[in-house]
Amino acid sequence: MSFNCVVILGPTAVGKTSVGVAVADYFGGEVISADSRQTYKGLDIGSGKDLCEYQVEGRPVPYHLIDITTLDSEYNVFNYQTDFYKVFQDIISRGKLPVIVGGTGMYLDSVIRGYELINVPENQALHAELEEKSLEELDKQLLSLKPDLHNKSDLLEKDRVIKAIEIALYEQSEEGKAALETLKRPDIRPLIIGTTLERSQVVSNIERRLKERLDEGMIEEIRGLHDAGYSWERLEKLGLEYRYCSLFLEGKIFSKEELFEQLFIQIRQFSKRQMTWYRGMEKKGVKINWLPENPSKEVRIKAAINLIEENF
Repeated sequence: MSFNCVVILGPTAVGKTSVGVAVADYFGGEVISADSRQTYKGLDIGSGKDLCEYQVEGRPVPYHLIDITTLDSEYNVFNYQTDFYKVFQDIISRGKLPVIVGGTGMYLDSVIRGYELINVPENQALHAELEEKSLEELDKQLLSLKPDLHNKSDLLEKDRVIKAIEIALYEQSEEGKAALETLKRPDIRPLIIGTTLERSQVVSNIERRLKERLDEGMIEEIRGLHDAGYSWERLEKLGLEYRYCSLFLEGKIFSKEELFEQLFIQIRQFSKRQMTWYRGMEKKGVKINWLPENPSKEVRIKAAINLIEENF
């Protein structure tokens, strides 16, 4: 198999961006972000949108799918896949190497394994019917429609379960089947590289980075988003930093110390779930070439470059 792009994935706080940017710079490539929250404008500190990292020795490295939408609408896997395909084809057409960098497992999996996703038209009658059901009833219905459900977290929130059922039912309709047949997926042949660190180092990095983000004004960023008109409910749905800082600003978390402790626990658990997702991808046949768990960024960058040169 000849590869035509590179994927750099890994859990949070292990330096994926620095590795990916260095790889893109070395090979004259361009970065495509695979981070679900960095797509949104205004989510800067909490999402770790360190745009200053997209340069090497003063040379800017082009990046894509960052700051492309607003919180006025919910950006989803279908939107990401659609936008990714357009950007990917553009980069390839210019003879550049696409370097996909990120940690949002479903976004990565949707383009690596080619999820068949379609835009579902609004069906108000069906939506009203589903709203009348309990979460337990909806969960059972969704699992009967999609027993191999990719994301079990869809079963935890009623609005997400309803949306997933609407999609599944549309896909099984004649109109939906016709739409699936017209999908055009570009030729994506990725060399997938994973980077992580020893668990103790990951935990240390999470703690340090969380302190930095709080010091840099993460709480103030989220207060500003609410003042700009976005509801606490909308901000909480973004998860992790945005959820817990919103709860703090709502007075549901009573101190900054409590906020730090709860976020520290949640981000550690999130990093474990990311690794579980990647292991699941491997079980489904996705080959991930893991770099050495070396705390030196330079060592991992060199290992990634060597791996790419050996395979391209």
